[in-house]
Amino acid sequence: MSESRISTANTKKPTYPVTERVLAALALSRRGCEELLPEADWLQKLARSEATGVPLRIKLGLDPTAPDIHIGHTVVLNKLRQLQDLGHQVIFLIGDFTSMIGDPSGRNSTRPPLTAEQIKVNAETYYAQASLVLDPARTEVRYNSEWSDPLGARGMIELAARYTVARMMERDDFTKRFASQTPISVHEFLYPLMQGYDSVALKSDLELGGTDQKFNLLMGRHLQQEYGQEPQCILTMPLLEGLDGVEKMSKSKNNFIGISEPAAQMFAKVLSISDQLMWRWFTLLSFKSMDEIADLKAEVEAGRNPKDAKVMLAKEITTRFHSAAAADAAEADFNHRARGGIPDEIPAVVLSGAPLAVGAMLKAAGLVASGGEATRMIEQGGVKIDGVTISDKGLKLGAGSFVAQVGKRKFARVELS
Repeated sequence: MSESRISTANTKKPTYPVTERVLAALALSRRGCEELLPEADWLQKLARSEATGVPLRIKLGLDPTAPDIHIGHTVVLNKLRQLQDLGHQVIFLIGDFTSMIGDPSGRNSTRPPLTAEQIKVNAETYYAQASLVLDPARTEVRYNSEWSDPLGARGMIELAARYTVARMMERDDFTKRFASQTPISVHEFLYPLMQGYDSVALKSDLELGGTDQKFNLLMGRHLQQEYGQEPQCILTMPLLEGLDGVEKMSKSKNNFIGISEPAAQMFAKVLSISDQLMWRWFTLLSFKSMDEIADLKAEVEAGRNPKDAKVMLAKEITTRFHSAAAADAAEADFNHRARGGIPDEIPAVVLSGAPLAVGAMLKAAGLVASGGEATRMIEQGGVKIDGVTISDKGLKLGAGSFVAQVGKRKFARVELS
């Protein structure tokens, strides 16, 4: 969608003074972001808010397509919290209506729509998890079914008349699917329209999203103008690289940290990332100021152990989703294991079928995802039973109790009968 096609109309608007506080707010807005469009408009919105004392309305919409979220999803939530701390009104929008359509962004096939029951179950956990980042007392929570359901067939037709098929086909994923003769369902055209209409209903001044959401966010600007509103600005945040430092964080790629994971596991996973990736995570996930991060980076470049900085990041993230006490305990647990110890608290698993092949035991205990992974870990020397490395893939375990370990972080206390 061309920005020039949806620029603000040439109407005379009052100009507000750009103070040091306004410039500081702009710098915070830009921290780690991919794009801020149009930046000049956002600067004037900030200046107006400063001069009038009226908070800006800042919207983030999430479709509850899964029951929980990982820390990659919190990159945009962190930005929302930063703007919330400036005194603006943040709106956490749960897309219970749009989830039934399915977001086509970045898709090479039609996304299967969720049922109302699935959406309800997932939505129940979304806000609770988001509240670990946002201040619940200062967050406006909305569901887009509030205005989308009453729109009805007539309203939907009137909304669809405000955009052309040719403009819709400018969208990259639609263009590629059309060129490859991959089916595009008509209802997928409705998704960006409905997300854009959310901005009209909420009268948002700024909408946040990932880089994959740019088309949808610009749609909000277009529709607000169509309905006679001042168009929102848009701010896109990059997709966070996962533990491997290459692919974006994803459960399917098993390179993620779930925000509901145990504190010790969360802490250890953060420490496992590369020194280079650590600084990007500091920018996107930490609430430390950029000056603090720059000073810390300079200390590391001057010879300080980078692990010290990584421990700070791990403790900050673990504290956010658990507590300071849990983060301290996770650090102590990590140090204990680094010295070859076994954690005090590990899951207990009761299995039957002795004698049981070691690979089958590891899978049944939830320490590996498949028999193939069990074989690879044994071949790499990554499997221990009661502290003894196992090298025999054909080993069968008799009845009894033992501690099974896979890699550095996965343990289970197994009772086999």
